[in-house]
Amino acid sequence: MFLLTPVLVAVVCILMVWIFKNADGATKRREEEPRARAEARPWVDEDLKDSTDVLQVEEDADEWQESEEEVEHVPFSHTRYPEKEMVRRSQEFYELLNKRRSVRFISNERVPMEVIDNVIKAAGTAPSGAHTEPWTFVVVKDPDVKHRIREIIEEEEEINYLKRMGPRWVTDLKKLRTNWIKEYLDTAPVLILIFKQVHGFAANGKKKIHYYNEISVSIACGILLAALQNAGLVTVTTTPLNCGPRLRVLLNRPANEKLLMLLPVGYPSKEATVPDLPRKPLDQIMVTV
Repeated sequence: MFLLTPVLVAVVCILMVWIFKNADGATKRREEEPRARAEARPWVDEDLKDSTDVLQVEEDADEWQESEEEVEHVPFSHTRYPEKEMVRRSQEFYELLNKRRSVRFISNERVPMEVIDNVIKAAGTAPSGAHTEPWTFVVVKDPDVKHRIREIIEEEEEINYLKRMGPRWVTDLKKLRTNWIKEYLDTAPVLILIFKQVHGFAANGKKKIHYYNEISVSIACGILLAALQNAGLVTVTTTPLNCGPRLRVLLNRPANEKLLMLLPVGYPSKEATVPDLPRKPLDQIMVTV
């Protein structure tokens, strides 16, 4: 019995060393896994993060405007169509929007500014949280300003493609043949930059909360895309990552506005091509309960 004691002690020591090494290795793996996941996950622009949290109002209530009083309600005007007419109109509208494509080859041919005014007015009919209308549409026509916008975006987009977006995102974009070079920012006769107002200001200077500003402005962008298609113009939806602050300064926009989307608008160039991408059929996008 006594002769085995040193052997047992040695075995116990070896087991303890093995256990501690494995425990230390497991700890290191747990520490490295979140870092690895963070590196694999696509980078997200701070301006594009949803900012609808209203809890901040509780913290600095004195800075915020109190709710407005009641507004007058008026009779609702509505046109009801026969069922056959409803089906025809809905089918025609679908066929119109089904022709919409993201076009990256845009002619420098001038577009009527009245059309731009009308499509932005259409976007402004979008519903918004508590009717706060938290959107600003900045229309850029000046060639020098457009070129400066292109310089800012291409500078940041090169970093996005090489570092921030991650290999999976970049690989998924290859089929679209897109990269950080954005010639359409110079050639398109009009650039529309859509800013979300994370909050507004009342007449007395107090902050006015904008509920669901991210969702509200996104709906307005959808209507704007439909209005542009209806008018016979083309665009490509772009979300220039990490460009918001610099573009906000360039365009002299206030700090409460965050860039959500940029649309180069015009006619397609004669050599324009688009990837032949199918759309999901109805049974893959709709569930009836």
